[in-house]
Amino acid sequence: MNSTLPVIAGVDGSPNSLRALDWAAEAARLAGARLHVVHVWPITPMPRALGDAKPHPTPDPADPVLREVQERFAGRADVPETRYLSAHGASTSTLIRLSAQARLLVLGSRGRGGFTSLLLGSAGRAAAMRAACPVVVVPDERRIDPGAGAQGRVVLGLHPEETSDEAVDHAFAVAERRAAELRVVTAYPSPYPLLIDPESLPPGHRTDAELAAHAAARQDERLRPFTERHYPGVTVDQVVAPGDVAGRLVAASRAADLVVVGRHRRRLREGGLMGSVANAVLLHGHCPTAVIPVR
Repeated sequence: MNSTLPVIAGVDGSPNSLRALDWAAEAARLAGARLHVVHVWPITPMPRALGDAKPHPTPDPADPVLREVQERFAGRADVPETRYLSAHGASTSTLIRLSAQARLLVLGSRGRGGFTSLLLGSAGRAAAMRAACPVVVVPDERRIDPGAGAQGRVVLGLHPEETSDEAVDHAFAVAERRAAELRVVTAYPSPYPLLIDPESLPPGHRTDAELAAHAAARQDERLRPFTERHYPGVTVDQVVAPGDVAGRLVAASRAADLVVVGRHRRRLREGGLMGSVANAVLLHGHCPTAVIPVR
């Protein structure tokens, strides 16, 4: 990843976007990257093209949201180099366009717009599906657990055959920067009820133990290049369990600082496929979720 690319935080003045802003500031500081704080005006009497707008060291005096951010950061030693961009237009498409020149895009799960009962807003969902860079969605305060951000654990949902190298590398890199444990969760389908005697199965049918052993071997094979060559200092907790991986990731999010999931590869004319697992974690997870595209 280009180390000169910034972390972008999309803000709208809502409490949830400001919590996402703080998360983005920490992520930028740990990565040694600049922070770009972006506020998109949905309506303006004199629209200007995004290409004409550039981030500045100080916010536009006419933008109260960015002035609030500057005041929030005043006197804080933990804030990285920060620039401000006040843009005009549709917030979702603007942020997705900016993501092409970012290392990370961070959003709150729900901003000022939409229905207050929705825990994942349209901007967060669309960005997770279509952004060119990894997207972190910080959950609504009603879902986030006390102590989130200080658990010392990153969780990766790994399907050995489908999860991209980009998603695995992102999880390892974040764990390394945070000096955190990386818990890797792989689930396998268990086709047999728990009370069935394995010896009563027809010949050729795998027992649950055999399915678990196969999944563990595939997980270990998939992780080996990262554990042995790229990130030997990261402590890895490998979990293999039967059942629904989405449910297990949501449960694991209660004791994690970040859950990392991959986004499906682009197919034909579709703009991008997020997948049911990523969608479930975004909707129900208790800590920030990173959705990683395939480059």
